[in-house]
Amino acid sequence: MNVLLIQPPSQNPLMDQIYLFEPLALEYLGAGVQQDGHRVRLLDARLDPDIERAVRDFQPDVVGLTAFTSHLNIVRELAASLRRLRPQAFLVIGGHHATVAPADFNDSAFDLVVIGEGVVALREILRELAGARDFLGIAGLGMPDPAGMQFTAPRAYTPLDELPLPDRSLTAAWRARYFSEWFKPLASVRTSLGCTARCTFCALWAITGGKYLRRDPAAVVEELKGIAEENVFFCDDESMCDTRRMEQLADLIAAAGIRKRYFLYARVDTIVRHPDLFAKWARLGLSQVFVGMEDFSNERLAAMKKGVTTDQQVEAAGILRQLGVMMYASFMVDPAYTREDFRALTSYIRKLKLTYATFTVMTPLPGTELHATRRDALLSDRPELYDMLHALLPTRLPLPEFYAEMARLYSGAVPMYRSLPTLMRYGLHGLLLRLRLFGTFLQRVRAAHLDY
Repeated sequence: MNVLLIQPPSQNPLMDQIYLFEPLALEYLGAGVQQDGHRVRLLDARLDPDIERAVRDFQPDVVGLTAFTSHLNIVRELAASLRRLRPQAFLVIGGHHATVAPADFNDSAFDLVVIGEGVVALREILRELAGARDFLGIAGLGMPDPAGMQFTAPRAYTPLDELPLPDRSLTAAWRARYFSEWFKPLASVRTSLGCTARCTFCALWAITGGKYLRRDPAAVVEELKGIAEENVFFCDDESMCDTRRMEQLADLIAAAGIRKRYFLYARVDTIVRHPDLFAKWARLGLSQVFVGMEDFSNERLAAMKKGVTTDQQVEAAGILRQLGVMMYASFMVDPAYTREDFRALTSYIRKLKLTYATFTVMTPLPGTELHATRRDALLSDRPELYDMLHALLPTRLPLPEFYAEMARLYSGAVPMYRSLPTLMRYGLHGLLLRLRLFGTFLQRVRAAHLDY
């Protein structure tokens, strides 16, 4: 069969000029179905929006789509368009939102919804399509039905080492264009799935049933040997949960003589408890660590079940600074912030001597404890607003003031003398572009609330 896998257009293309990661999940899917002899084409519609041409040229028998929550209406419209372009094609939707809220795809445009791990599921679907077309025996599926979506038995996640390596040849045309800020070109590698933390604002630990799934470090090294890009993003939900495994992976990378620049996620308590591990990774090329700081208040950190303290944050920032590894600090602004809270956050960031910080709005994403407990308070259910930069819970400040404070965080929380060396990694043209993009984006965010 001809299988077309589509990464949908972004909800806000402006952000694609800040970061654009390769569609790793679809590369995994493509590798899996090719093992059964199917022809696969992957279309990254963020970079090549001509979906009609791809359908006309490839004539797919099956189309696979993926979506985050903010993509919901985008993929609904895309599915309707695909029905017109290729009525006989079998449409399958999977990905994050399909896993946490599958009933949102109870739409006749979709034939099946894949809940959870999709590589094995899609292979089983294709086998059934060639046979009796009875999908009830395939675990982890939702079947659209006007009377209410029907579900098969839940699917356990496949052990990661049983999955094929992602087929990066499917994205050969765009590989030079995948990046994150100054890491370009950038390859993404998954070494684990899930998280050991239980934060109220995150669904990633719940998706795997609370399990932290790991790949064999030797298999990760073999994958790294085949990656041409100098920059590698470990796109795990949390890379350093199993410190013993990461010690082993570091030793194997060193023994193999692999030299890359690495970017990964880590918690502040892991950094504080294992500074020697981060020192080892720094010697291997660890350049940047994304750290979810979230807040500057121990009370709020405890309420969100973050499991860290501000003292640990201060210590972690110092450790990475001494190692010469940039802390990519991410703070999550509570809609209940007062003006005094915004001032206090700025003061805290300066106390930490950060060179780079980014800010999102605490968002009750579907599948999270936060969403379950605050659902009745939501200001809107428009999926386009679930982008971590809209306030979906009532703000203490009037909305225009709240967004003005958010803009001040972006423009001034990190003093220019500290941020300039980091920002100049973009190059002057890129720096000016990104400043304009953030200004334009925040204007659009404010304007979007006129439609509430």
